[in-house]
Amino acid sequence: MGVTKEELESSLTSKLSPIHLEVVDTSGGCGASFVVEIVSAQFEGKRLLERHRMVNAALEKEMQEIHALSITKALTPEQWKQQKDSENSQAAA
Repeated sequence: MGVTKEELESSLTSKLSPIHLEVVDTSGGCGASFVVEIVSAQFEGKRLLERHRMVNAALEKEMQEIHALSITKALTPEQWKQQKDSENSQAAA
């Protein structure tokens, strides 16, 4: 059996302390493919590539069993707030 969504959430939460985390198993339940959206203060001052490396490092053990990991968002809390404010203002228009 592959990795579970809960295992990924647990590892990311303990290592990156996200204020927002969404993990979706896109493998149909076999635990081989996931999509991750994460917001963490630990990303402050880091380029996108560094943030992705931090996520991969946090999932080092799990990555041995995962075939595909898509990090759709790796944002700082401020970037996430700006994005949400932008989405809300567009929705109101």
